[in-house]
Amino acid sequence: MHLTVIARVLGIFLMLFSLTMLPPILVSMWYNDGATQAFSMAMGLIFGIGFLSWMPVRFVRQELRTRDGFLIAALFWFTLGLAGTLPFILAEDPGLSFADAFFESLSGWTTTGATVMTGLEYLPKSILWYRQQLQWLGGMGIIVLAVAILPMLGIGGMQLFRAEMPGPLKDSKLTPRITETAKALWYIYLSLTIACALAYWLAGMNTFDAIAHSFSTVGIGGFSTYDASMGHFDSPLIEMIAVFFMLVAALNFSLHFYAWRNRSITHYWRDSEVRFFTFIIIGGIIITITALWLTDTYGITESIRYGIFEMVSVATTAGFATADFSGWPVFLPVMLFMAAFIGGCAGSTGGGMKVIRVLLVYKQGVREIRRLIHPNAIIPVKLGRMPVSDRILESVWGFFALYVVTFMVMMLALMATGLDQVTAFSAVGSCLNNLGPGLGDVAVHYGGISDTAKWLLALTMLLGRLEIFTLLVLLSPTFWRS
Repeated sequence: MHLTVIARVLGIFLMLFSLTMLPPILVSMWYNDGATQAFSMAMGLIFGIGFLSWMPVRFVRQELRTRDGFLIAALFWFTLGLAGTLPFILAEDPGLSFADAFFESLSGWTTTGATVMTGLEYLPKSILWYRQQLQWLGGMGIIVLAVAILPMLGIGGMQLFRAEMPGPLKDSKLTPRITETAKALWYIYLSLTIACALAYWLAGMNTFDAIAHSFSTVGIGGFSTYDASMGHFDSPLIEMIAVFFMLVAALNFSLHFYAWRNRSITHYWRDSEVRFFTFIIIGGIIITITALWLTDTYGITESIRYGIFEMVSVATTAGFATADFSGWPVFLPVMLFMAAFIGGCAGSTGGGMKVIRVLLVYKQGVREIRRLIHPNAIIPVKLGRMPVSDRILESVWGFFALYVVTFMVMMLALMATGLDQVTAFSAVGSCLNNLGPGLGDVAVHYGGISDTAKWLLALTMLLGRLEIFTLLVLLSPTFWRS
């Protein structure tokens, strides 16, 4: 374990993160909201800690190993989540406690969107900007950005890339060099953000709200500058713009790269994961609209409007709201919530188990049924025309099993803090899938639960963001053996 190089990397990360305080400082000065000093102090403290970590080991030059990458990935999210608490604590408004500030910060970084804050309209503009900015930085995974910078610092980045993206397609690269891959992903991410902000502005949002909501839309985070979320604007046009960009952001970004490079979009529909994702979204929308209409919850026009938005928002794990779906009739709240377990596509900013894993589990189940009929047949599992190796199928099933066990353990732990079954179930599912809104006592916000429950849910957010394996591997004794 190269502890010196790990300390050097984390020190660099902290110094870089301190620079992200500059935009909120400028916003605070522009609106004269009184939070300038808090962000300035936070910037100085974070930079100072990073500098002290980097200074003693600044000349260390060693190649990172895979184990180092896993440790840095976990420490990165925890450390920056911890550093991100400072503005929330130092600012007079909101002046959060440490537990609340860490929960809010990590919720932003992991793009979960669960919040303990209310009265958002009355908070300083710089604090609102900062919350949205956290989700934007976390949306793509700031480690991928760091991968583009690390080679210039004398550190290879492939280990970090694999640790950050442990899914079935983790070894695929868009370009021959990981640096170019990270840069390509961020160019696409930035372009989508600009396009989304411009669309929101043209649809009627003011400049601040347009930029702020583009951050959380493309990052699939779900934070808003209003308690009523997207419902505040009461605009079908704004809602449809949000739907479009949530869907785009929930697709594998490698597909966007190929579309940009080859000037073609035909490859989207040839992708098995996209077709399966489309089937889930369209099927869920039809069921939701039909149920809302037949139960006289809304008229046909409102059923279509709210049904489309809420299904896409929850299924992509964005968590924006235009209506309180937890109060919808029959099975709709549970169905929408369960859709978040599937989440977005691999290589997207969405959460959940990822569409490709669910698709492979389904295909493996179909194969086992066919094997019962034809015990001696060789039946490969394919994605498109390409067979999937048994090693990948084993990893998917391993992830699925570990996901279920993690969910059960965290739910029991939350119930031990005094939460009821519905609240505990939805809170764990929401944080593990990086969704945000839940059911029961956390349908609106998480401010009413205990600090112990918040710390447990913060751990759950980390597990979800790092897709469980990356964090739990640190608990293995084998990992720490030299």
